[in-house]
This record gives sequence, C-alpha cells and structure tokens, in this order.
Amino acid sequence: MTADQAKVAVLISGRGTNMMALVEQASGYEVVLVASDRPDAAGLAWARNRGLAIFAQSPKGIGKAAYEDALDAALRTAGAGTIALAGYMRLLSDGFVARRRGQIVNIHPSLLPNYKGLDTHARAIAAGDAVAGCSVHLVTEELDGGEVLGQTEVAILPGDDADTLAARVLTAEHRLYPTILAEFVTR
Repeated sequence: MTADQAKVAVLISGRGTNMMALVEQASGYEVVLVASDRPDAAGLAWARNRGLAIFAQSPKGIGKAAYEDALDAALRTAGAGTIALAGYMRLLSDGFVARRRGQIVNIHPSLLPNYKGLDTHARAIAAGDAVAGCSVHLVTEELDGGEVLGQTEVAILPGDDADTLAARVLTAEHRLYPTILAEFVTR
C-alpha cells in the first residue's frame, strides 16, 4: 500500500449516508475530501461540520470536461489516491476513469452482475428474486461492470416494495462499504 491509497476522496450527490458511514468507520484509511456535483447536497453540511475538505461544483454551465478537470485538481490538492463513489449519481467520463484506473470504487445496490444501473430494488422484486443486496466494485468504463470486491445479501420479504427493500439494503451498504474500502486500500 502506498500512503496516498489510504487517502480517500468520497464523491456524493445527495444525503451522503454512505459517506458518513465511511467517515465514522474509517479504519486504515482517511477521508481527505468530500466532493459533490450538487453544491446543495445534504451530505456536504455534515462533512463541513466535521471539518472535512469540500469540493462542491455543478457541471451545469461549465460542461463535463471542465467539471472533471476541476474535480481532478481538487483530488490532487487533497492528495487522494483512492476515490469512493457513495451515491454519486453522475457517470464519470471514460477518460477520467482511465486516468484513475484501479483507484475508484463504488457501492451499488444490487448483487452484481444482476441489475446494473438504476431501479435495482424494483427490478429484483419484479423478477421474483428471494434475495437482493449490495456490491462494492471497481469502477471501469463499463457501467457497474468492474471487479466485485465484496457483496452482502439482503432477503426480499413478503410485502416488500422498492422503498422497504431499499432501506434494508442501505443498512447493509453502511456495514459493507467501510470494511471493503479498508481492505481495498491495503491490497
């Protein structure tokens, strides 16, 4: 492990509950930056209140390339060697991913390779699956297609809808992600 691998930037777009879990359960890594493509993301206030460095900029009006250049500059300034996507709802460009190959991980609310993309809980229920879950994976240019680093199963209960299942999967994410990130930065 290099020292910069243990310095983690967490990218969020909303509430930041997985970011909070990563910060609160940090073991073997340090969150050095919380970044968001939405300057009004609720998770930013929580991070600010804990004295974490913040990058908050919307790509609207400046374009994806300029936004990713600004994000990359913030990552370099923070010394981040690992990027953890935690509810970050923007697709990174192929070029950005290629420049940071092997440094970006993501939490996804399904048992990959099942249900890549959005609406994972509704799709699992509609398919009649007995279990759903979450996966931490490496980010590649293929949407939700990188190597799976860890998974947790969550039972689909009678009467579940997408919201009730999502709440239980989110709890599982909060346990899985910090553990897998700690393992990832030491490999």
